[in-house]
This record gives sequence, structure tokens and C-alpha cells, in this order.
Amino acid sequence: MIELKYFDRPDFEQLIDWIDSPSFLLQWGGPAFEFPLTTSQLERYMENANRKDSEIFIYKVIECETHKVIGHISLGKIDRKNRSARIGKVLVGNKHVRGKGIGQQMIKEILSIAFDDLHLHRVSLGVFDFNLSAIACYEKAGFIKEGLLRDSRKNGDEYWSLLEMSILENEWQKMKGSSV
Repeated sequence: MIELKYFDRPDFEQLIDWIDSPSFLLQWGGPAFEFPLTTSQLERYMENANRKDSEIFIYKVIECETHKVIGHISLGKIDRKNRSARIGKVLVGNKHVRGKGIGQQMIKEILSIAFDDLHLHRVSLGVFDFNLSAIACYEKAGFIKEGLLRDSRKNGDEYWSLLEMSILENEWQKMKGSSV
């Protein structure tokens, strides 16, 4: 089991340690960050986060049994008028807990915040088309593939394509009901 708690300054070093290459940073943070990840970049990322009316909520993922921080996730681009948001910065940082369903738990927790607490209608995300384990995780959580943004990010000499996915509130309710 996991718990999401607000990400804060004392969590910076752990996250910086997990982001160990430019390609990994691009997968985690997109074009908003530059390698190496720094405290000042994370301070900018946190500037307007985690307040009642924020457009972004940033979380650390805590393993309940050990109380250790094992990951990171955000819910951003929160548009209260159109009742939508975007999941981003998904990372199971602790390599020892990967492949154990932690990603699935993280997505369920963030969707509960989005739909049950914030009463949103639509939640989207982007994932690189080669990240098959993440795509499978999102589909299992109820996300639907919407389209492919071909060659949308440059990594060195190659281009990566981004798969857009989303889930709607009625789909979340159905998924929640079937998992009880």
C-alpha cells in the first residue's frame, strides 16, 4: 500500500538522485527540465503548487509499510472551469519496488484525488509510445488511447512519439465499482 503526501523541499535530493540521465529526465519531466536536475529547477516547479486553488498538486509516494519515499507524481494543468487536469511526472523511483503494482496504486490514488476530491470530469496524460509497461498500467486503470503525437520530443539525434490517453469521470466510477 502507498500514500500520497505533498512533495516539498526536503524531498528534492531523493528525486534528483533518481533522475540519472538526460533521457530519463525527458521521460519524467518533459521539456520543462534540463539535465542535471537541480534544486533551483525543482523550486520553480513547486512555486505555485499544493495550495487550495493551485493549478498543480505535486506528491511524493510513500510506502506505508516502510514509510520510505518510493516515487513521485503530479496532477497539473487543473482547469476548474472545464473540470480537467493532467497527470504528469510519474515515477516509481525506488528500483526495488518496480514491477510490484506500485504504479497502478499511484494512478488510482491520483485519480481518486482528481475525481472524488476535486470533482473533475476528465484526466489526461502523455506517455512515450515505447514505454509499454506504463501504457499497460494506464490502460489497466481505465485510460483510453486518444492519439499519437508523432516525433514530438527530440532526445539526442532521435525523436520520440507521445501517446495521449485520458479517462472520464463515468469511466473512473465504473472502474472503481468493478474493483470493490
